[in-house]
Amino acid sequence: MNSPDRHAAFDLTGQVVLITGGGTGLGFGMARCMVAAGARVVLVGRRNAELQRACATLGPHAFALTGDVKRLDTAVAVLDRAEELAGPVTVLINNAGVHLKKPAVETTDAEFAAVLETHVFGAFALTREAGRRMTVCRRGCVVFTASMTALFGMPLVVAYSAAKAAYVGMVQALATEWGPHGVRVNAIAPGWIASAMLDQALAADPARKAKILSRISLGGFGEPDDIGWAAVYLASPAGKYINGIVLPVDGGAASGF
Repeated sequence: MNSPDRHAAFDLTGQVVLITGGGTGLGFGMARCMVAAGARVVLVGRRNAELQRACATLGPHAFALTGDVKRLDTAVAVLDRAEELAGPVTVLINNAGVHLKKPAVETTDAEFAAVLETHVFGAFALTREAGRRMTVCRRGCVVFTASMTALFGMPLVVAYSAAKAAYVGMVQALATEWGPHGVRVNAIAPGWIASAMLDQALAADPARKAKILSRISLGGFGEPDDIGWAAVYLASPAGKYINGIVLPVDGGAASGF
């Protein structure tokens, strides 16, 4: 038996990773780690300038592709264009999303539908088209960015929670359906990750910050690269026997008390 090669286990050389919402935040963190692991990345988003700045930072293995996941009829064109830029997509990361913080009784039908339109319908349209191609090639990996809200209850985010919980069902169904065709489907559930947005949200609410930190057994907020390296693991040969799971990357918050 050959000795394990830790470099080969996490090597993504030759892989093409399409990341929605990849220009900033967690999407950019995942893109940075994917490039470091040897992959080419295609960043999809609505704001071209943002994507171009991200690609300039990431280097020649990153490509910008302007698109809106809510335009469901463009999924085929997005995959076609990604192939033109970088080659056939072997890893899809569904990361684009919108947030709505509002009491449930004040959340309108239109607001609820808008959140599901981006997270659920948009992600499914791209995943369906990517899966169509991956299953023919008998290789590929899909990763959904889920959330702690899919694992335990949080107030004021009913639409977001419903959307992220839908990811859990999609992951399990697609993993079962596509696994026999060589395509793995998983999700990452990020915890509280340090960012300018998180700082802004908690700056004026020290009690909430203290409550959040009290749940996290590791005692601090995560970093975007924590999510990025988890995504690399799921996409890499090291994760080749991982299928149909939701992986919390949260410092222990989901198991906190």
